[in-house]
Amino acid sequence: MLCIYAHRVLYYKFLPQLKFIWHCFLRPIGTADQRSRLDQFYEGQAEVYDATRNGLLRGRETMLELSAAHLRLLRENSPNKRLVWVDIGGGTGYNIEAMDQFFPISSFDAVYLVDLCEPLLEVARKRFKQRGWSNVTVMCQDASEFHLPEWDYGVEPKGSVGFVTLSYSLSMIPSFYTLLDRIDHVLAPEEGLIGVVDFYTSGRQASLHEKAIGGDSKECGWLSRWFWQIWFDFDHVSLSPHRRDYLEYKFGTVKSYNGRNRFVLPFIVRIPYYIWLGRSRSCDVSAFCHAFEVEGGNTIGNCSPSPRSLQAGNVVKESELIPSLEIGEPAIPLSTPESEQHRLETAVNITPPLSSFHYQIKMPWRLPYYESPVHKEFRTFMYSFTWEDPVEDMKYLKLGRDDSMLVITSAGDNALHYAINARPKRIHCVDMNPCQGHLLELKLAALHSLNYDDFFRLFGLGKHPKFSSLLSSTISPYLSSNAYQFWRLNEDAFSSSFYIHGYSGIALRFARFLFRLTGLTDDVERLCRARTLYEQDKIWREKIRPVLLNPVVVALLKNPVFCWNALGVPMNQRRLLLEDGTAYDFVRDTFDSITSTYSLRDGAYFYLLCLLGRYTPESCPDYLTQAGFETLKANQNGSLDAFRLHTESIANVLRGLSPASLTRALIMDHLDWFAPGAKEVDEEVKELHRAMAPGGIVLWRSAGKKPWYREVFKKNGFTVTVISTRSSKASIDRVNMYVFHPIFFSGIRRDTIHRYASFWRAIRM
Repeated sequence: MLCIYAHRVLYYKFLPQLKFIWHCFLRPIGTADQRSRLDQFYEGQAEVYDATRNGLLRGRETMLELSAAHLRLLRENSPNKRLVWVDIGGGTGYNIEAMDQFFPISSFDAVYLVDLCEPLLEVARKRFKQRGWSNVTVMCQDASEFHLPEWDYGVEPKGSVGFVTLSYSLSMIPSFYTLLDRIDHVLAPEEGLIGVVDFYTSGRQASLHEKAIGGDSKECGWLSRWFWQIWFDFDHVSLSPHRRDYLEYKFGTVKSYNGRNRFVLPFIVRIPYYIWLGRSRSCDVSAFCHAFEVEGGNTIGNCSPSPRSLQAGNVVKESELIPSLEIGEPAIPLSTPESEQHRLETAVNITPPLSSFHYQIKMPWRLPYYESPVHKEFRTFMYSFTWEDPVEDMKYLKLGRDDSMLVITSAGDNALHYAINARPKRIHCVDMNPCQGHLLELKLAALHSLNYDDFFRLFGLGKHPKFSSLLSSTISPYLSSNAYQFWRLNEDAFSSSFYIHGYSGIALRFARFLFRLTGLTDDVERLCRARTLYEQDKIWREKIRPVLLNPVVVALLKNPVFCWNALGVPMNQRRLLLEDGTAYDFVRDTFDSITSTYSLRDGAYFYLLCLLGRYTPESCPDYLTQAGFETLKANQNGSLDAFRLHTESIANVLRGLSPASLTRALIMDHLDWFAPGAKEVDEEVKELHRAMAPGGIVLWRSAGKKPWYREVFKKNGFTVTVISTRSSKASIDRVNMYVFHPIFFSGIRRDTIHRYASFWRAIRM
């Protein structure tokens, strides 16, 4: 009896899967028309459809969650406008029921489910009746000819729909060109949103259009393309790239994510699928065009199509053209025909229909870029936090609200510090590593969208159990498409400790291992909690210093592989460092004076983070303090609006900026990375001199006492003054890792420079 009962339990438990296998893989479909094929295919499995598709149809909830977050933002300016949702190929109504947890169905004035398969629609009718939704209408229609009942009662079809979704249905609709044209006609031009999730295959991204809208991991291998196209063709599901290509051509891309469905057999069965959000190409892109061309310094004139864009086969509608844009005023009036010709020759030109940057909803922080081979060299971010001490920068730079500055992005901590404490009108953050831009973009988006507790969990403690949900539901509307894709693929970065990720995380993990191995974990905790400098210095010298300065650890600093992968120190910088002394001297001079000068517990947060793997509310960068967070979130004096993030070399960014448009520049230690005599340094310094206003200040740090490239600055018209040099006697700042802080004045009289230098020397004494 027990055996019979067990068999029945197993039978009913696996009955849905058995039906799924029979109807999807074994039962012949025939060659009837589309409607007959659908009815025949689903009539025996309609009741078990949802129970058997969760593992196969990945990304549906994510698409809905993303859509809900973007819809809320789109409707801020027109909250009372009628909101209509059309779910194309919605079948059993699963999407509409799932959407209720992200965007209440009661918030829609009308919801229409359009499908051609009657067995699935019958399931939907029962579902909606149980939920009591009177604003949901189920329609059995051909998707390419869908007709809403309200259009028969005086509602103009054009622009009447606010939201359209296609969940694993675009690949099943034969007349997809007609369908997408119809959606384009009825979608609201400004507030409308279209969301798609589906299977796909794609070869190498060849066109400028594909490169401009981004989307990492889009390319599928030839075997994957061949296999999945043939496999799905048996069920009349088309995975050819034409559907997605036309979708991305017809609408402006807002978000694009390419994933792999590890279905049934992970690492073996990997079906490519994508999530995509878009807007009408007739929406107003003028603000983003201005941010890209004028504020970002990329093109001259208007957003009319260039010959390059026309060759790519991209059509620009008249509604997307805007009047000629005048170049913003530089720090001082300085413009010649020669300088304007220089900008025309060197600027990057991306016309609005090509880039997802132009179709995002708010916050034009991240300027668009074409993915190039050099970007693929960076698998992730190199620095999860910024090493340079911004407090010292503020002393020297004398930043004000009229300043326009260029900084290296790094982790963005220092740029945020300048925005809080000086609020300059423009901060150009530049980095060749796109992942560094993704990190700063995440911080900016989280500042704008999260509360302080969630924000500090992410970047103070370095872990948040709900990061994945926050990313799609709250943060995503403020992220570029590339940044969202990156953080979706790396959403586990905040599962334990964010700061052990990236290249710099290798050094932190090594330090943790070393302290556990030597039994110093408790002493490290005591060092970080020490209330006096005397207690802190005593723990350092008696307990920790003998371990960190032992021959094995010091020898690692001589290893170029460890220096690069763990510390972010390239070969050329390592060579500069060792020219001035041994690795032992460097470690000794760096750390010995820190513990006797600055309290880790109360402000020397750089080494506190390295030792604990997290910040504390008492010892953290300004952007992580409650006051700093509130200043940025309130966007006081445009502190958040000031940011423009460039994924490019410094020289190329400078080429696009107007002469004399910068008043401050901080280039950190990046010139240490170049080999002596590198022509790239000479080109960068020339462009820097052109873009700096007279009286402007450029600040660098170096690992060497006499870096070769200081002569390049002198040759190009800069005056060089050394502010402070690191030694074993006194710490020059809370990092004390760099040998000196040179400062450059462009176009200032020498007697003024000497007064500056004397003033800072007096402060040091």
